[in-house]
Order: sequence, then structure tokens, then C-alpha cells
Amino acid sequence: MMSEVFFHNTLSRRAEPIEPLKGNVIGMYCCGPTVYAQAHIGNFRTFLSQDVMRRTLQVAGYKVIHVRNLTDVDDKTIKKSHEEGKPLNEVTEHWTRVFHRDCERFNMLPPQIEPKATEHIDEQISMITTLLDKGYAYSTDDGSVYFRVSSFDDYGKLSRLKERELTTSAADASPNDSDEYERDSMADFVMWKSRKEDDGDVFWESPWGEGRPGWHLECSAMAMKYLGSHLDIHSGGEDLIFPHHENEIAQSECSCNSQFFRYWIHCAHLLVEGGKMSKSLNNFYTVDDIEERGFPPVVLRYALTSGAYRQTINFTMDSLHAAQSALVRLKRFSDDVLQAAGLKRTALLKAINKGKHLQDEWGDFAPAWEKLSHDLNIPGALGSIFTAIKGTKTANLNSEEAAKIAIAYHKLIYALGYNLDQVVIEKPKADVPEEIEDLAKQRWEAKQAKDWASSDQLRDELQNRGWKILDRKDGYELEAL
Repeated sequence: MMSEVFFHNTLSRRAEPIEPLKGNVIGMYCCGPTVYAQAHIGNFRTFLSQDVMRRTLQVAGYKVIHVRNLTDVDDKTIKKSHEEGKPLNEVTEHWTRVFHRDCERFNMLPPQIEPKATEHIDEQISMITTLLDKGYAYSTDDGSVYFRVSSFDDYGKLSRLKERELTTSAADASPNDSDEYERDSMADFVMWKSRKEDDGDVFWESPWGEGRPGWHLECSAMAMKYLGSHLDIHSGGEDLIFPHHENEIAQSECSCNSQFFRYWIHCAHLLVEGGKMSKSLNNFYTVDDIEERGFPPVVLRYALTSGAYRQTINFTMDSLHAAQSALVRLKRFSDDVLQAAGLKRTALLKAINKGKHLQDEWGDFAPAWEKLSHDLNIPGALGSIFTAIKGTKTANLNSEEAAKIAIAYHKLIYALGYNLDQVVIEKPKADVPEEIEDLAKQRWEAKQAKDWASSDQLRDELQNRGWKILDRKDGYELEAL
């Protein structure tokens, strides 16, 4: 029996229980990265929220088929290819590897299916042909193909365009052939872009001439290839609601004569130090930048996901320090309860990932699960977790009691995706007696003078007195044994 999970559906503007079309199997399509540069922390705010969505559904007992596309042909990737003087696939494959490396550092579950736009040209051409035959699309003299927005009565149902009193009349809009055009433009959108000089050798043959697919078409064709025509969950950043997802709905529902996705789940933007992230403002960060400042990826994951996914959060360096402190508390409890239960963290998390322990009791962690499963209320869930931790005295538990608590607790840790092995708990520095400091100083001076015999003798003497000396590049530290 599956637990009930609610997500806010952009299409209906309310939180709804997720009810899969096929038993306990949920198809989940997520708009992935455009692979022309390293994804920044704003991109990962969305990707990480989607990872928590998937993990939460799995803990609830569902099997999730996760599809996340790679946009490897569009205006940006072609421009990057020209700038670097390299073939398109060489550029996109490099940045794909970087993206996968960053996902692993964040402890993200890899999608079961990760299609590339360039590998699905035939499916995209077939979809265009269907829409042309049905009269929803038209070709132009230069060999481009556009979707006729006025032919789809429901256009705007996701973004509520009609409520904004926007119109699709020819007098108000003209065809636009760029992959990304200004929001609130209601022009017919391009599905096939005729070959231009700037495209170089990036083109494919089609019934309408040489060219390449439009950005909006790619996701529709790949989603339907791998998940079918009437689907469960589609997710992405809120900036994709219009025009990208609105256009996906139009072309997909017109081609297959049925509802495309039932649940549309969107993540809000990320602010950095109170403003929009920008290289010109010197507040543009990747996971590499944060790690160079001494914070492991799990700390950044906590900072990016600890707020409500549908609300804008403000990322600051202070938020990283707060995340680090919180994770230390989570790891300490994990270590204590696992020791009391005689369990290993890695083995327990692997079992949860394989679908074991999902129906066990939640105990004092029930309020945390209730909040997490109701539209990913992560702030509320974390508050309940810390409350339960504070009220649990692991030293007083027998192994059976500790095991129940450990399982419930680590189901939540799994759902949140925290790799606690990345969390460093620093040992408190002991007061070093003056005579020990003197010996350590003598030993360091002997080492600098390359008097290895004296250096070794002093090191052994320190160890006999209960102290270990740790050499650093520019000095040493003392640690009590």
C-alpha cells in the first residue's frame, strides 16, 4: 500500500494527490540542462527539488520512471560550438560529463532514461508531419515550420494567458524563429528551423529542407517516446511555464488528441545575496565555487532545498554556515542511533532505495513525513525532525527500539538526499600543555633542519605522552590520542 503524496499542480492551481495512471508506477519527465556550460546553483535548485520529489515518491511506495532530457542542440549550444571552434557534439559531450559529475557530488539519483535531442530527430520530424496533416502547423517559403497558436483553443491553460488579456491575432504577433523569445509574446512558435548560415554543419534533412528542430518540440517528442501520450508528472523551473511548457502542451495534445501531462510541478527562482545571480554582480556560483570555499556539496544541497520549492529563496554564505551546523546535528543523531541499533548507514540507505522498510512505522518522525509528503514542505519536515531528535535519548534504547527509530529517521534522510558521509564533525581542540607545545616546536625545527633522527625521536616522545603531531604544508597541529 502506497502512502498518499500531494504536489501543487500548476495546471489546476491547487495541491492534488498524485494518482498514477498505471498502478504504482509514476512517469516523471523533468526538463534537463542545456549542455553548453556548467550548471549553476540556480539550475541545481530545480534539479535538486526534483530529486527530492522522486525520492519522496519512492519512500511512499511508488516506482518512479524518471526521464530527464539533455538539450544538446539549440541556439546556445551552436553559438558555443562556434566560439570554441569545436564540433557541436564535442562541446555538448564535455558539458554533459561535467553535469553528471556535479549530480553525483550532490548525491542525486540518476534518471533511468536521459535522452538527447539530437538522437531523436526522426521522432520530432514525425510529430511535425502529424501536426501539418491535421492543420495545426504550417510551413513557410524558407523551409521552416510553425505551430499555429490560434488553432488550439486551450492555448494558455497552464500559464493563464487569457487572464492576462493577451491575444494571438496576426496584428499583435508575428512568427518568431528563435529558440527562446521574450515572455508574453504570443507569436506562433517555430517547430522546425530552416538552415541558416550561422548553423554551420548543424542541420538534418527533412521533408521541408535542411534544418533543425525548435527547442519546444524536443521535449514533447522525447516525453511521448519514453512515457506515452497521456502522462503523469512534468516538472521544471517556473521560468519554463511560458512559453516552453505552454507550447509543449499545445503541440503534444494536438498531435495525440489527449491530455499531455496531468500534473505540472514548477520550482521557484533562486536569489543570491538578495538579487538575481549574475557574473557582472560577482554572485554567480557553481558547486565548484562553493566547494573551493570549504563547503562540501551536501551543505550546498541542504541550503538549496531547505526552503519551500515553490517559494523564492535567498542564497547567502550565512545560509551555508547554518546548513553545515544543521547537518552536523543530523549526522550525530544518525551515528548514535545506528550504533545503538547495530546497523550501518550505507546498507540501510541501500535497502530503502531498493524499496525495503517502506511500510514500517514512523513513530516520532510521523509529523516530519506528513509535512514532506504534502507538497514537499521541507522546512516543516526539518523542524519536526529536529524536534524528534531532541526528544530521543539514544543511550536509553535497546537495539530493537533503536532499529525502528533508525529506519524511520533514515527514510527521511534518504528522501531529502543528504549524504551524511560528506559531513565533517570536527573534534574539539584539547588544551595543549606547555611542555607538549615545546616538544612539538622542537620537533618541527628539527624537521625543517632535516635532522631526521631528532625529529623522529621527538615525534615518538610526543606519542608516548598521548599526542599525535600532524604535519601541514606550513606548520603542524597537535591531536590528543
